[in-house]
Amino acid sequence: MTTTAPISTTASATTAERMRYGGLVALMLMSFLLVTAEFLPNGVLTQMATELGVTPGQAGQTVTVTALVGFVVAPTVGLIFPRLDRRTLLVWMALAAGASNLIVAIAPNLLLVLVARFLLGAALSSFWAMSITVAARLSGPARIGRAVMFTSAGASLATVGGVPLGVFLAELADWRTVFAVAGVVTALLAVALRTLLPAVPAARAGSIRILLDTIRRPGIGLGLAGHVLIVLGHFLAYTYVRLALERLPHVDATTVVLLLALFGAGGLIGNIAIGLIVDRTFGLLAVLVPVVIAGSIALLALVPTSVTMVAVAVTVWGFFFASWLIVVNTWVARRSPDRLEAGGSLVVTGFQAAIMLAAGGGGILVDSIGVEANYIVGAVLLIAGAALFGLSNQARR
Repeated sequence: MTTTAPISTTASATTAERMRYGGLVALMLMSFLLVTAEFLPNGVLTQMATELGVTPGQAGQTVTVTALVGFVVAPTVGLIFPRLDRRTLLVWMALAAGASNLIVAIAPNLLLVLVARFLLGAALSSFWAMSITVAARLSGPARIGRAVMFTSAGASLATVGGVPLGVFLAELADWRTVFAVAGVVTALLAVALRTLLPAVPAARAGSIRILLDTIRRPGIGLGLAGHVLIVLGHFLAYTYVRLALERLPHVDATTVVLLLALFGAGGLIGNIAIGLIVDRTFGLLAVLVPVVIAGSIALLALVPTSVTMVAVAVTVWGFFFASWLIVVNTWVARRSPDRLEAGGSLVVTGFQAAIMLAAGGGGILVDSIGVEANYIVGAVLLIAGAALFGLSNQARR
């Protein structure tokens, strides 16, 4: 008896700390497919609008609706399914996303497309809200940052390769074929998720009271406020990045595409690099990441005449922003390890709220004060967010 217990404890600890890479790759693929589907309309907007008989602006609401649904579903998915195993939930969300894409592929009008995109928005927000809980189950708490790197890498890959690949396939066939392929592949992924993920019992996110109690914990409300300001500052600038790049002298469409590709490539590299070190250097990265993003945005606003400087700025910007989700989820794991699900839901809600604020306020700022001043506002918000987020780490637990 005295020798059996220690051996059993050690074995359990080893199992808990073993990285389950098969499951992490499945999460990465789900992130890749969901984000690709989310932004695919941006790349095939003209084709969609023409065939559906609507304006490009109306067709663009297919992207807007996913963010709106995400804002509503992210904090409530744990309340709607308080006892459902999270592996099962992700399997159902993969099937829902697959169904969404297939409905879009055959939809005769915009109304049905928007209804289908509600399904995608629910799947997206559910995935991001639950991803930190599932990642912790796959990696153990000591390496949560490295585990979250996989889901974040899927989003980066979607930006760099998924959407461009979809646009390329749309040129070879048509936009409906692209959504049909995405729907079939996403539905098949449900099988991989069911096979490769372990059972993940529902965590404590079963009531509004628990969500509010989580916010009231020392440093959580302050950190969430910083998180919203950081994401808001980024999207105030990124939403109008094309306008900023087009101020370059003698710039053409090819140059803009190359600069945007540098942003995506920087993001992919940064996601991997930061993900490998975040667990050891979290305290530094929590402040450094938003401060460097702010500096890159300010550089774009103040030095618009040098293509080289702009290329460096957008690459650094992409490198560090791609890692923000890793940093903020690592923060949740450290501040509230017993409330990963509630914390993850709050992070996603803050992210979606910031996107909606940026979409609504950014256009007003650009029209009223210009794109350069809008970029400076974004940089200031990032600095303020960095200060709040850094202070949240000093709060007593």
